[in-house]
Amino acid sequence: MCGICCIVSLSGTAVNPSNLDESNLRRRGPDSSHQVLLTKYADKYSCFFSGHVLHLRGELTPQPLQDSNGNIFLWNGEVFDGVDVPDTDNDTQVMFQHITSCDNDQDILSLFSKIHGPWAFIYYQKKTHNLWFGRDFFGRRSLLWRFGKSPEQALCLTSVAEVHCEDVTQLHEVPASGIFKCNLSSCAESTSIKLTLYSWMSTTEIGQLENEQKIVSDGLENYLFRTEYGDGRLISPVTPLNRKIPELLAESNSQTLSNSVGLEDLKMLMSEVHNENAKSFIKVLSSAVRKRVLCLPRGKNVVTSEAKRASVAILFSGGIDSMMLAALADKHIPSEEPIDLLNVAFMMKIENTKIQNSSLKKKQASVSSHQGDAKAPGYFNPFNVPDRITGRMGLEELKCLNPSRIWNFVEINVQSEELEQMRQQYIAQLVQPLSTVLDDSIGCAIWFASRGIGMLRCSDEMKPYTSTSKVVLTGIGADEQLAGYSRHRVKFNREGYRGLLEELSMELGRISSRNLGRDDRIIGDHGKEARFPFLDEEVVSFLNSLPVWEKTNLLLARGLGEKLLLRMAAVTLGLGNSSVLPKRAIQFGSRIAKMENRNEKASDKCSRLQTDLIQ
Repeated sequence: MCGICCIVSLSGTAVNPSNLDESNLRRRGPDSSHQVLLTKYADKYSCFFSGHVLHLRGELTPQPLQDSNGNIFLWNGEVFDGVDVPDTDNDTQVMFQHITSCDNDQDILSLFSKIHGPWAFIYYQKKTHNLWFGRDFFGRRSLLWRFGKSPEQALCLTSVAEVHCEDVTQLHEVPASGIFKCNLSSCAESTSIKLTLYSWMSTTEIGQLENEQKIVSDGLENYLFRTEYGDGRLISPVTPLNRKIPELLAESNSQTLSNSVGLEDLKMLMSEVHNENAKSFIKVLSSAVRKRVLCLPRGKNVVTSEAKRASVAILFSGGIDSMMLAALADKHIPSEEPIDLLNVAFMMKIENTKIQNSSLKKKQASVSSHQGDAKAPGYFNPFNVPDRITGRMGLEELKCLNPSRIWNFVEINVQSEELEQMRQQYIAQLVQPLSTVLDDSIGCAIWFASRGIGMLRCSDEMKPYTSTSKVVLTGIGADEQLAGYSRHRVKFNREGYRGLLEELSMELGRISSRNLGRDDRIIGDHGKEARFPFLDEEVVSFLNSLPVWEKTNLLLARGLGEKLLLRMAAVTLGLGNSSVLPKRAIQFGSRIAKMENRNEKASDKCSRLQTDLIQ
């Protein structure tokens, strides 16, 4: 994880680093900070490069990297496959060696076509005066751009918005549509930015056209003076979505299932085909988790108490996605190392939980009694939100799965005063350029959860605890591929499998602009790296290869039909009732949505984000 930044000036005035506030970039990369100023090259242009490193792999490698030929490289990514990176090496150095050995544009495109893993990069190629930059196919790493109104800052590329940036409304996410090339010499002649886009290509022209529409939809027509498709080819790292539709929509006995879904109902559905698919899914997902939890700095002497710190944390609600990640992480993380389960709750107001929430109170009393913290009959704990309750239940399942593992269930409790303070101080800037009520709710929930500051039960006593993990696993990507959202069921009921496939295709196509850049900025603010096993290239390719009815069955009840393949895989791994929990979005499960204006719609522009930026 790194914070990277590049500012291009097309005037005779070089960029002045002293005028820049890089606080947000430094928070992303606390282990090393360096800058390189390329001043008035050929009296035509100048560039400022800034790199801030979170050290996770091999030897600490300060950025920007610069070689004897004047090439400069900034890398915010992880190479998990496609290019060989030995366990003891740093992937930034390996990538720099590869990219500087490229003889032409196609060599560079071929290099990035091979890489599996999240990345955003900036590369200055001195010989050709080209500035290359881009994000991976899914956009798992944030990269923003701003086209300046004056030649002094003609182009700015950055991982995150600067603190109190005056023209934050001009920041946009670099579309994850391909790789961009900017010839600085020709731009200096015309004093305007011109870009060439090398689009991700699939086996059909449709993929290219979809990417072109994606660029236009970002509203950047006034900033992109020229957008064209180069002659080189940038090959998509995943197989296309299987769009096969069944000729007969067999309803079998699914409609006879009651709305009361249980574990036995799920087990009854596990035919031989589903069992084989579930095992194959476990294999590929387990491999994705293994890549993301192994190559981390760990103490050599695992016996010492100092080494018994968690290196990996999981955003944990006790739902099917986070339970699967925890169960698979348990298979690969050293047995003596704890795993942090980060569970966030926003304080519920008593007046909001009256008679209509009697069932919630019963669940709270049951869980509180089990945990030994019920103070009196009818005791109401304002932090026993739905995700806290299912999280504790999930913890018990994981303890049964592996009793010898130390599972740190971190209870992160957030009150309204702290929410308002942290939103104004940090979160509003990190969410930008996104600005909806939904972005605010999810951004705040993920920021507090990934910070990892909470309470941990030790010997029947709650004690303060701060997670030491630098890697945070998140389950995003499961719902988008396995029809986990309620909108998938609505689409299926209206338009059948054809409509559902269109919706699933759209989900992955927009995940870079709706989710991943935001989540990367939010989690990275704590000097931690977000990792997304469900979006591993091999996982996506496997799921894309299956016909849709082998992944999900929306004729079945909630808690069963959506993400059916994942639920069957969970049962195969030995998980229990968590396998049939219905989907609950984090803003509702953590109860942050209940703390704000209830009349707001998720898609509304969030006044809290806008106001905080102005202040």
